[in-house]
Amino acid sequence: FKMACPRIVIAGAESGVGKTSLTLAAVAALRRRGLKVQAFKVGPDFLDPTHLTVASGRPCYNLDGWMTGKDYVLRLFARTTADADFAVVEGVMGLFDGADADSIKGSTAEIARWLKAPVVLVVNVHGMARSVAALVAGYSRFERGVNICGVIANHCGSERHAVGIRDALKARNLPPLLGAIPRGGLPVLESRHLGLVTADGETLSESVIGELAAAFARHVKVEEFLRSAGREDVRAAAAKERGLHAAPRGVRLGIARDGAFHFYYRDLFDELERRGGILHFFSPLADRRLPEGIQGLILGGGYPEEYAQELAANEEMLSEVREFVRSGRPVYAECGGLMYLSRGIEGTDGRRYPLAGLLPVWTRMLGRLKRLGYVEATLKGDSLWGRKGETLKGHEFHYSEIVPVGGRAPEGAKWRPLYTLRNRMDGRPANEGFRLGRTEASYVHLHLASRPSAVDRFLSCCGERP
Repeated sequence: FKMACPRIVIAGAESGVGKTSLTLAAVAALRRRGLKVQAFKVGPDFLDPTHLTVASGRPCYNLDGWMTGKDYVLRLFARTTADADFAVVEGVMGLFDGADADSIKGSTAEIARWLKAPVVLVVNVHGMARSVAALVAGYSRFERGVNICGVIANHCGSERHAVGIRDALKARNLPPLLGAIPRGGLPVLESRHLGLVTADGETLSESVIGELAAAFARHVKVEEFLRSAGREDVRAAAAKERGLHAAPRGVRLGIARDGAFHFYYRDLFDELERRGGILHFFSPLADRRLPEGIQGLILGGGYPEEYAQELAANEEMLSEVREFVRSGRPVYAECGGLMYLSRGIEGTDGRRYPLAGLLPVWTRMLGRLKRLGYVEATLKGDSLWGRKGETLKGHEFHYSEIVPVGGRAPEGAKWRPLYTLRNRMDGRPANEGFRLGRTEASYVHLHLASRPSAVDRFLSCCGERP
């Protein structure tokens, strides 16, 4: 694969500096110039990509070096920018924050280096003047191969403040000031937990997109921003496609997707379709029946706790899911999907909402984050996605915990752990997840599109008679 699309990374000096709003503003402003803009998000984020999808008018893709590796990142970038005029990549956390404290792995800087994409560094300059130059000097020299091409000063106090920062950067021969956004210069976006709420026509309206585009055009040197983009060709190794037709074609999959279930990586849908799957999206909130004729079921993550009462009230769909599980056809549930298959959800107010009742646990919402971080999941037995002993990569992000109610499922059979899990923080192994027959549920969000053999295996399992 060959990459020729002009590209730029918008990174933050730290979390919370406004890089998401500025990335949305950049994408919207470039679209208003008539450019086809392909947006990306670094890291295992499910929420920012929904905003970037709305702003760009194209599906946004995640680029995650730790979960997928360099060749996959380059191939995905090349494929998705083939018909684009410009690519904008939003970073994660601070520029150099990633999976390890002592390396670039899993960071925005790693992706920028692989893509040979210049970095625009966003800095919250409130309460800073010449010190901004010291900060930028350190970031510019911290890692070889990471090229900071310019700075956007966010939360700037005045025009005089911006001039002082510009002159301080110039005096030290540092990357130039490309823009200065005044305090309150960008519309406030609605947020929840660690990030934005999921974007739709209401949470990210055309008027808000227009405000973002206008702010970028007003406060950023757009022509200089465009000239700063990387244009160097980067070649990715071709994927080994020997298994491309290993799975049966025409396998029909039901995929839960609505306000309660929408935490998916877009490239998983692409890979399932590419390898023969036919995707039927449905809503556990609004629909009464599963899509007709499906051979496998995927229940992704999301915010089922926000819709617990509505999900519990849709007894017709719950009955459909129970019957599908008991039929022996493959069912895969992640995080919110696990919660849906459990006895039910207990809210922070103590109220309980009964759900599918298939797993021998309740899930209880907490007022604090329970898990966040990268994990390696080793299969404890043959699975829908691989053979016993194989290791998959993913991450956890949830505000709920499991509350056991006994070791047996309603049918009386024992559920077994799905994975031996190791997180990046302490590395200690722990059992995680549930498996029984061809139903598997876990809190882990796996990156599966980067493992074609896993996708083939899942489709093959779905194609078999129960």
